[in-house]
Amino acid sequence: MKKIYQFQIKKTIISLIAITFFISSSQDVQALQNNVSVTPSFNQFKGKVIDNDTRKPLVSANLSIEGTNINTITNKEGEFLLKVPRNIGKKNVVISLFGYVSQTILLEHLKEDKNIISLNIFMTELAEINIDVIKDAEKLVREILNKKGENYSNDPTLMTAFYRETIKKRKRNISLSEAIINIYKMPYNSSRRDALQFYKIRKSTDYSRLDTLAFKLQGGPFNTLFIDIMKYPEYIFSEESIPNYTFSFDHSTKVNNKLIHVINFKQKNGFKEPLYKGKLFIDSENKILTSAIYSLNITDKKMASTMFLKKKPSQSIVLPTSATYRVDYREKDEKWYYGYSNLTLDFKVNWKNKLFNSNFSMSCEMAVTDWKKNVTEEMPKHNKRIKPSIIMANYSLGFSDPDFWGEYNIIEPDKSIELAIKKIQKQLKKSNKSAATTL
Repeated sequence: MKKIYQFQIKKTIISLIAITFFISSSQDVQALQNNVSVTPSFNQFKGKVIDNDTRKPLVSANLSIEGTNINTITNKEGEFLLKVPRNIGKKNVVISLFGYVSQTILLEHLKEDKNIISLNIFMTELAEINIDVIKDAEKLVREILNKKGENYSNDPTLMTAFYRETIKKRKRNISLSEAIINIYKMPYNSSRRDALQFYKIRKSTDYSRLDTLAFKLQGGPFNTLFIDIMKYPEYIFSEESIPNYTFSFDHSTKVNNKLIHVINFKQKNGFKEPLYKGKLFIDSENKILTSAIYSLNITDKKMASTMFLKKKPSQSIVLPTSATYRVDYREKDEKWYYGYSNLTLDFKVNWKNKLFNSNFSMSCEMAVTDWKKNVTEEMPKHNKRIKPSIIMANYSLGFSDPDFWGEYNIIEPDKSIELAIKKIQKQLKKSNKSAATTL
């Protein structure tokens, strides 16, 4: 019998995450539904974004089509997959990343594959910075949090977002869940929480690669949604936690010709509970948080593990090795909106009486592809909403509705995931041919 271990999180400023361990056998392989190839109604462009000097790949560089909500983000290897509807005419593609000079390329100049786009590091001239305005870094952080009602959308908004959740054992992908989600976004000056609803969903899982231990991530898209610092500051910068941080100014940068102040933050010495450290990117003119990149302080791994794990197999020791977060905001009609966020968790599992340990990595990311005002303030019925306790691996059902999945712009998965999916599709085609011959 399969033994299940459920992990619930303590409600702290850490993202609402829980992890499930379960014992499985090599026969527990997720069945996949048939996939049907379709003719896409979009153009596809692949490539890589690199540092012009070092030639190293740039992670999380944003590619967007000017005048539209179409965008994508590079993966860990700097690679991107940009899907653009064929009815899109002559447009510019803007490639941007914090700390680099943005570049604009005509869409028609992109090739279908092997595009190499290089970005130059942005160097700030000291004369551009008004030192008198930015003497107190903590004061500036408090100011942007207090001004969220002015700078961020105060209208109910209906967003469409792409969500991906990946679980790996060592470097091998063992689970991939993807979904298109409707986000019923509440005003930033409201205490009401956002509601989520699945529009489309698919999953591929190979439990045979897990040996005896597997991870499942509880919370699904809520893990990415709660990284929206401006909507949910209580999970990182509550009134109680801000005094426990040290804030300082870093070198400023420019994004899309806007001067951006960079603020470093880390927990103060002597405060034992794990908090965060990272960078806040703030529009210097309007005092707006445009992005944040940070990680959990896990110097004390045992204490940090209690924030994620409540129960585990008795014969194992499970310790987190890293927890990193990112959130980006986008501007439209002089208001700022949640645009993208990601979370990556790495764990090491040591087994008693075993020489080797196991390393697991789980990541989830969500990118908004479109949004509009929710004029009627429509909300999904409670029985149709995604629950914060959801486990995607239990909920989603195989690959389905390929007509739909061909239409949406998605974040390119790691190469190994892409190859795995191709193998699955090839196998399904063989199965279909065999079934047709039998009939």
